[in-house]
Amino acid sequence: MDKKLFVRALTRFFAGVLIVGALLFIPAGGFAYRWGWLFMGLLFVPMFAAGLVMMAKNPALLERRLNAREGEDAQKAVIAGSALMFTAAFVLAGLNWRFRWVVCPTWLVILGAALFITAYALYAEVLRENEYLSRTVEVQEGQKVVDTGLYGVVRHPMYAVTLVLFLSMLLVLGSPLSLIPMLAYPALIVRRILNEEVVLARGLPGYADYMKKVKYRLMPHIW
Repeated sequence: MDKKLFVRALTRFFAGVLIVGALLFIPAGGFAYRWGWLFMGLLFVPMFAAGLVMMAKNPALLERRLNAREGEDAQKAVIAGSALMFTAAFVLAGLNWRFRWVVCPTWLVILGAALFITAYALYAEVLRENEYLSRTVEVQEGQKVVDTGLYGVVRHPMYAVTLVLFLSMLLVLGSPLSLIPMLAYPALIVRRILNEEVVLARGLPGYADYMKKVKYRLMPHIW
């Protein structure tokens, strides 16, 4: 085991736990926000398990995801916009719990949790299918076009899954009001996809042919 990689991954993981926890529980006025705890568990327990699996079976993939630094200016803007969007969504969720602006029924939160877990499982499948998947838009050494599995349905299955993942997150948090900042996500993801395809078509052999083979980017028969 690469101890340095393990420590970096663990440090990044707990930093994420602290940041998301602060954004949820400080606006909520304390730790009584039970849907916040549910979301933290659904998000970070599978993430921790996935990190251990990558550490054991594919440390190179884990390292690529930890070293993610965008080189494209368009993608830097998308990352900054996404950070603001999630910050606003989490803070609004905490405030919604604290002041009871909109109270979600428990069954709706449970439905959101089921959707979230399903989307998380699909996200794991995307990671399994594409070993070159990175958090940044880049062409890696030795990278090949993946056109099977979910990649045979749409060109960007990871982004398709995140649409379900992030929208179900609002239900898990019991905060429909958080949809307001999250409405920016489709525009952000469209911008990221269009720039990513330019980069891949330019630098990844076979990707231009793949774009002709798989016509839809995000949703079959829609876009």
